[in-house]
Amino acid sequence: MPDLILERIRQTAQGFTEPLGDSLGLDMMLIPAGTFQMGSPGDEPERYDDESPQHPVTVPSFCMGRIPITQIQWRFVTGLPQQKTELTPDPASFEGADRPVEKVNWHEAVEFCARLSVYTERDYRLPSEAEWEYACRAGTITPFHFGATISPELATYQANTAYNDGPIGENAQGTTPVGAAGVANAFGLYDMHGNVWEWCQDVWHDNYEGAPTDGSAWMEGGDQGLRVLRGGSWPDIPWSCRSACRNFNNPGDRNVDYGFRVVCSSPRTRE
Repeated sequence: MPDLILERIRQTAQGFTEPLGDSLGLDMMLIPAGTFQMGSPGDEPERYDDESPQHPVTVPSFCMGRIPITQIQWRFVTGLPQQKTELTPDPASFEGADRPVEKVNWHEAVEFCARLSVYTERDYRLPSEAEWEYACRAGTITPFHFGATISPELATYQANTAYNDGPIGENAQGTTPVGAAGVANAFGLYDMHGNVWEWCQDVWHDNYEGAPTDGSAWMEGGDQGLRVLRGGSWPDIPWSCRSACRNFNNPGDRNVDYGFRVVCSSPRTRE
């Protein structure tokens, strides 16, 4: 059986907290610039061809939400002035202030970022697919940032199926509070594997032939009617929670396992 975690390593991650009103905040972690191999190697168990070819990508530094957007954060931002799209304050099926918001489509996630940008005077947006995978891996090359396999103690997914000879457990019955497993990666990010799929900016492409190598979103070509999702979710089996796994759907689709987290390009306020 592959090792899950040999030891818990205490690390210090950098970031800032964006105030949302008087008593709420949005924790943003600094993701340092670097180069990584995007996609999965040919010998990774249960990989798909759309994760090929594995290729180097150089990503500039940016900041990313420590956790997926929660229902209480969503509710605050839906009370801000509308930019283009109307937002409902309580879309989620699994209610809880500290659970991830779900049943949010791509257009609504983009609207959230637009409202947040006006409110904070920072440029918030969805991550590019390359930024998402780079942040998820946090310097690792294994299928998950915590190792070669996955455990229900570390993430929220359908755990009655094993991945790569890993352990099994009880299936998740819905989302769980963000960060509940208490396991962050080296960049200080929680819930990068499982809980909810996370929308990215990118248009869907069937593989990485011709993909950008600078960390930017791939918006040209491909299927313009589809957008990328990453991370796996509570009703999915473990292979879908891998760092390299890719998913897609119509940008107008709302599912009980579709959420998102935000990024901003700089921790400094616009001038």
